[in-house]
This record gives sequence, C-alpha cells and structure tokens, in this order.
Amino acid sequence: MPDIIQLLPDHLANQIAAGEVIQRPASAVKELLENAIDAGATEIQLIIKDAGKELIQVVDNGKGMTPMDARMSFERHATSKIRHIDDLFSIRTMGFRGEALASIAAVAQVDLKTRPHQEEIGTHLVIEASEVLKQEPAACPPGTSFAIRNLFYNVPARRKFLKSNTSEYKHIIDEFTRVAMAYPHIAFRLFHNNTEQFRLSAGNQKTRIVELLGNKVEKTLVPVEEDTELLRIHGFIGKPESATRTRGNQFFFINGRFIRNAYLHHAVATAFEGLIDKEAFPFYVLFLELDPQRVDVNVHPTKQEVKFDDDRLMYAYLQSTVKHALARFNIAPALDFTLDTEIQNMEALRLPQSPAQKDSTREGYLYQSFSQGGKAHFLEKSDDRQQWNTQREKLFTPLPSLPEIPSAHDTTGGKAQSELSFSEGADHQQPVLQWRDYLISTMKSGLLIMHQKRALERIQYERLLERINHEHTVTQQLLFPATLQLSPADAALLEELLPFLRKLGYDISPFGSHTYAVQGAPPDVPAGREQVLLEEILEQLKHEAQLKDQRQEKLLRTMAKRMAQPTLLATEAAAALIDELFACAQPQYTPDGARVFTVLPREGLENLL
Repeated sequence: MPDIIQLLPDHLANQIAAGEVIQRPASAVKELLENAIDAGATEIQLIIKDAGKELIQVVDNGKGMTPMDARMSFERHATSKIRHIDDLFSIRTMGFRGEALASIAAVAQVDLKTRPHQEEIGTHLVIEASEVLKQEPAACPPGTSFAIRNLFYNVPARRKFLKSNTSEYKHIIDEFTRVAMAYPHIAFRLFHNNTEQFRLSAGNQKTRIVELLGNKVEKTLVPVEEDTELLRIHGFIGKPESATRTRGNQFFFINGRFIRNAYLHHAVATAFEGLIDKEAFPFYVLFLELDPQRVDVNVHPTKQEVKFDDDRLMYAYLQSTVKHALARFNIAPALDFTLDTEIQNMEALRLPQSPAQKDSTREGYLYQSFSQGGKAHFLEKSDDRQQWNTQREKLFTPLPSLPEIPSAHDTTGGKAQSELSFSEGADHQQPVLQWRDYLISTMKSGLLIMHQKRALERIQYERLLERINHEHTVTQQLLFPATLQLSPADAALLEELLPFLRKLGYDISPFGSHTYAVQGAPPDVPAGREQVLLEEILEQLKHEAQLKDQRQEKLLRTMAKRMAQPTLLATEAAAALIDELFACAQPQYTPDGARVFTVLPREGLENLL
C-alpha cells in the first residue's frame, strides 16, 4: 500500500494559517495597528481603499526595523516578544504569536518601508504570496509604513465570500474603535477612499470615548474606579437610560487588549438589575488591569477570548465595582441604616406625649380602625361602591354577535379573511373591549382576542411594503428639521439605507461630516419621533448580520415594529383597527412570525364555566 501522508508546501501551509488569523480586511487592520502600538508609536495613520479590498496601509512613527528584522518578520512563528516558555505567562504586548505578517503575506501583495530613528537609510521590501520580490535600501521617514494591496487576490474563493463594502468597512471601523479606545494617549487618523473619517488627538479616556462613539454618550458616562490587590478596574459605564435593546456598546479590555467574555458581561448586567429592562444591554467601557500570570490570552488566534485563573473572583470584583459606581452617583439606591438627624430632633420624638394627647389619639378614626378586631379592612359605604357596581355592569354586559371568521386552515386562503369586516351585522356600533395590550370582541363561534401592537406592526408593514413596491412615496415635511449626528460607522450604514428610506418617505440630506438633516418623514411616523425612529433603526440594524438582499426586508420589519405604538382607543377606532387588520394579505401573523390574534371557541368557553 503506497504512503499517502505528505508535508504541505510552505506556501499552502501559510494560506491555511492565514484563514485562521486573517478572516477579512478588518483582521489585517487589527494586526497592523497592534504592531504599530507595540513599536511605541505616538501617531498612527490608517489608510483604506475600497473597504480594504484594494488597500490597507498603516503608517506609524514607531521605532522601525533593521533590514534583517524587516525580512525575518514575515517568517512563520518569528517574534520579538517570546524567548522562553515562561514569557507566555507574562505577556503585556499585543502581537506575540508570530503568525500575523506571515499570514498576510501569503494572501496579499505587501509593500513595507521601515527605518529606525537612529539610521539614515531605511529598507523597502516587496512580497507577493509569501515570495520576496524585492529588498533594497530606501529613503523613508523614521517608523514603518505597511501597505497591503489586493487582499486574497490569490485565494478567489475567500475573496468571493467577502461582504459588501459597507459591511466590510463597518468591521474595520469596529476594530479601529477598539484599538483607539484602549490607547487614548496615541493620536490616530483614519482615511477611507481619500476622505478623512477620524482625527483623534492624544488625550484622556473620556474624550476618546466621545470622539469615537459620538457626543450623545457624553452626558450618560459614569466614571468607574476601583483599585485592589488583585486587579484595577477603571473606565466608564452608562446611565440606565443609555441601555439599548441590541449589543454593540459593551467594551472589555484586559491589560489594553479588547476581549469578549459573556461571564464578565453577566456580572455587569446583574449590577444594573432593577434599573434597566431584562432584555436591555447596559453601556460600558471597562479596563481591567491585573497580573498577566493570572490570565491566559493565548487561547484563540484572534486573542479576543481569555481565561482567568479564578473566574468567580473576577465576577465578584467587577459586579461590586459597578454597583458601587452606580450608588456613588445616586443612580442606584444605597441602603442607609442611620436615622436622619432632622427626624431625631422632631418634637414628636423628643418630647413625651401628654395624657390629653393620648386621649385625643384614642378617639381618632385611624386608632380605632387598627386597634379593634376586624376593623383594619373595613370599607365604609360610600358612592365608590355604587360607581364600582356601575362599572361592573358595563364590563360584563354581553357583546353582540359578529360574523363568522374562517379558521387559520381555511382552504379559501387569505382572500376570504381579507374581505371580512367586523363592522358588519352590528350597525357599525359593536363594542370592543380594550384590556391592556389586547382588544377583545365577540363573534358567532366564540371570543376574539387580538394583540394591538402586533396588529399595528402587520398594518404598518403592509403599508410600507406597498410604498416600496408601487413607489407611492408620501412625505410629511417637518416644520423644524431635525439634525442627526452619527458616528462614522452609523453614517456608513445610513448611506446604504438612504435609497430605501427615501422610497418610504424620509427626506434626508447630508449636513456636514457624519451629520444629516431630516427635513421630512413618512406621515405614519408619530410627531416628534422622526429622529428617534431613525436612531432606533440604525441601532437595530448595525448589530444584526444580514445579506445585502435582506437589508430592505429587515428595514421594513424594523420600521413597522418601531412605528407600532399602541394607545387607548375609542370603540369606533378599535373596530376600525380590526377592519384594517383583516384587510391585510396576512392578518394572522406579524412580519416576524408572532401570532396577532386568537379565537376562543364557544364550546371551550362553556367548558370553563
């Protein structure tokens, strides 16, 4: 039997390794920025073209490399950070695995120029698919300029699976944000297609967060600071009103490195318990600094997952620190078992009660009600009882019968349902009972129970879909245009959504860098919510991955859900809502598949009694 196991060629092994480290342009951006930080740079420029597919270039003023170091940096497992096995347990630098540059060079065309500050001449290196095409002396400024062109040009299958430019650019923004947020003392600049997107000056942590995430977060920031023997925790959390229904504004950094850790997130979330909804995500930017020997950062190629030697202790420290910050700034109530001095000085506590005061108290209504047996819950006769009886008669008055409704499995399809009108047979005066989020009415075969908000979602969705399909654009101009200030990532997403939003009735135009003027909105949008609705749509869509063809459908569903605002309805309005729902093509379910109404059959109701 012939031997079948063979060693992979170096170029093929490098391409396979590149798949673990370099998954998309943003992965290369992360590695290059981290190398620039490790080089001691104080100024870093990131230049992007075509969302990184054409060009990714990082220019820094770090210490640079010698000709030999420049050549060796592209070899697999070549690193300046590790000398002994013990070094793995005391890592404080960013890149140390020795795989990033070799992986990049295997799937791209690389152009490197570098010069140490003490040297007069630098080095120019050109590599394609792991093959060194040129290495020669060159005149260049001190530091390093690393350019990646045509990423995955020799791996067509991998390049084919890259997302749209908007999606890939958003991932680049995310990586840039994480690195820049962790190092506020370093100045950063970002250019995309020859347009400057970020200019971040060296400063403090709060200023850097506001520059990256927008001015709207500034008023919600609450400082966190706790220094213990085990670790130091510092950074900012958001006030409860800054919590959102989607992830995205949660940042953990361990010794300057961004990580993802569901266990630590749970610690922060429980500290907010009782202050935000259970389904909401609090805002936080937290930095944890501890002995590198207590954390293992080498458990994942991207180094975004770590392991601690004592997870429960980290959990307890983090939770108590966040709770303390909330209480210290009067956001969460803190228990105080001391009696207020003003209360202690009141005459009722200081002076003894006289016999006359005691007799007067005993004759009072409250004293007799709570001192005699059976008096504590005594209810005197009054007009309130008569009012309750009247209200009870109204609530339990039988409702007139309404027409039969086809079942969900009716073979006649949705058309029969859409032709049904709940106003028929009742002279348009049939009462509809509203209880909390539900509308309750009767029909010949039983009781109809409808969820008002879900019904509104279905109605709004079909209205919006009608406008998109038939281009029936209707815009309500605003008396006072609203100004929308966005982060670069949100602005990129809005640019992609603008054609759809304009078809739906939004009148939006650019108004400066990452700023837009909202001059008109669809007539269905509640007054005063034109800007808020856009912000909620962006917040929902930017954290959910979907294909480009699915973007319009997701936009319609999100808008319908946000525009559905249940209110207390009069009988006529409630009946009209039911009519409009059953005029829809699919009245039974929301666009997300939730049940809109149910019918309790008469037989089932009779069995309950």
